[in-house]
Amino acid sequence: MSKSRLPSLRVALRGDTILTRPRFNKGTAFTVPERKAFGLTGRLPYRVNSLDEQIDRAWNQLEARETPIRKNTFLQSLKDQNWVLYYALLKKNLRELVPVIYTPTEAEAIANYSHLFRRSEGLYLTFPQQDSMEEDFLEQTKGRDIQLFVCSDAEAILGIGDQGVGGIGISAAKSVIYTLIGGMDPSKSLAVTLDVGTDNEDLLNDSLYVGWPQRRVRGKEYDEFIDKFVQLVRKYHPHSLLHFEDFGVSNAQRLLSRYREAHSVFNDDIQGTGAVTLACIMSAIGVTKSKLSEQRFVIYGAGSAGLGITKQLRDAMVTTDGISEQEANTKFWLLDKFGLIREALDGKGKVRDGLKEFLRKDEEWVDVLETKNKDGDYIGLLDVVKKVKPTVLIGCSTHAGAFTKEVVEAMAAGCDRPIILPLSNPSRLVEVDPKDANDWTHGKALLATGSPFPPAKMPSGKDYIIAECNNALIYPGLGFGSMLAQSRQMSDRMIIAGAQRLASLSPALKDPDDALLPDFGEAPEVNFEVAVAVAEQAIEDGIAGVEWEKEQVRERAKEMMWEPVYRDYVFDVDGEK
Repeated sequence: MSKSRLPSLRVALRGDTILTRPRFNKGTAFTVPERKAFGLTGRLPYRVNSLDEQIDRAWNQLEARETPIRKNTFLQSLKDQNWVLYYALLKKNLRELVPVIYTPTEAEAIANYSHLFRRSEGLYLTFPQQDSMEEDFLEQTKGRDIQLFVCSDAEAILGIGDQGVGGIGISAAKSVIYTLIGGMDPSKSLAVTLDVGTDNEDLLNDSLYVGWPQRRVRGKEYDEFIDKFVQLVRKYHPHSLLHFEDFGVSNAQRLLSRYREAHSVFNDDIQGTGAVTLACIMSAIGVTKSKLSEQRFVIYGAGSAGLGITKQLRDAMVTTDGISEQEANTKFWLLDKFGLIREALDGKGKVRDGLKEFLRKDEEWVDVLETKNKDGDYIGLLDVVKKVKPTVLIGCSTHAGAFTKEVVEAMAAGCDRPIILPLSNPSRLVEVDPKDANDWTHGKALLATGSPFPPAKMPSGKDYIIAECNNALIYPGLGFGSMLAQSRQMSDRMIIAGAQRLASLSPALKDPDDALLPDFGEAPEVNFEVAVAVAEQAIEDGIAGVEWEKEQVRERAKEMMWEPVYRDYVFDVDGEK
């Protein structure tokens, strides 16, 4: 929304108080009348700057920082001073700065959180202080229209594991992405860390660690602590979205399943990864002119992400192709550190509960096992690819190089256009370099990765753009759509609707040798379309909290989008604070 369409804002703050509130501070962009009205004439230098001039100055200051972590620290400081300038700078330099404020640089900032700590940046709820949780919660939320809570217990942060109270950093970073790419008003979101201790020995032995220096609470006590927080969200903000981030594998799916029917909850590691992968595959099968239910999926890596992808694909198959869940389950072959997930492993207690519906029968593999050594019962990736002849191969294992030349060539021998998605992050852990996969399949593969990679050369000499299967292409839109509709839950049909809308924007649908997903630089526009689709689906399914017609959603979404522009201020003692 342009500034000309925004009404003046009535503000009750003056002097140093307004200059220290990042939501309202304009710095040198305060106009002359505003300076007089808010007691700022002697507190600011003479010249009034435009936002563009401030962006240029901030960019020059940022460029003077030589390392990504120093750039991250500078941007954090800027966010603490002036929201509009911070987001306007990020928006203008989206591709360059998202890796600085999010992955991979934010992981380093989180790992050093206690040593970099300057000021708090959200809500800290700590296990030994749970008796005052409601009071502490209301201190920050009472009277606020909070539509988004992003929370983490920090057990599985960005590939670096347990980071204790530093998890507030990932909650804050995700909140920023919701605003930057999804259009969420930053004043209506809150980052939360659920400090239940840490099993990270380095943190426990660090005298400067600012979190609760005890080992992680688990079991019943953990569940009761989490439930207490969730019930506060439900009680005081019933139409908000609760985003779970970077919970450990033993809790992520379990908590999502527990609460998703009771409130609008979302887990990006499970549902976001699943949704963007679904969109990518929908795009690919648009190229191959086939259906989801006609694919054979091999999933290498059966953790939270792998299982989330599998269930998202399965649910989409049921919804779009009309097959039963039981039939859809038979389209998947999952592998983890024990090899192919099958009945024999379950008998040895090596299969997690969430994976059991995807067990393969042992009798299917008798011929393969007969070729093994006398006591060998490990069925690996190459065994599976040769026998199954998959049309889709997905990697979320962090096992670098797992998709070897032999594996890729075996897959290419079994189908005309193999869909290969090595999604592990960071790029050094990718299952196969997409350039190699392209070469080994003679340009036949349809490829996407979890990290950015340069284009690969087709046999014709044309550049093949490697799509980045980045959650940020969809989860801000999923969240904004849910909040827009004030839906009572984030349903599978809403997620599938968002994935279908993203897939419909694929460049590959116009040119089969183009990227499977839109460029990341288009993420704000793409997520707006996703949000509209999600809200429309919520209204169609009767789970929205608004009384709009589907035809009204697009215009309402435009009205609610937050843009980093300065509004005119009018001093009013009864105005906003």
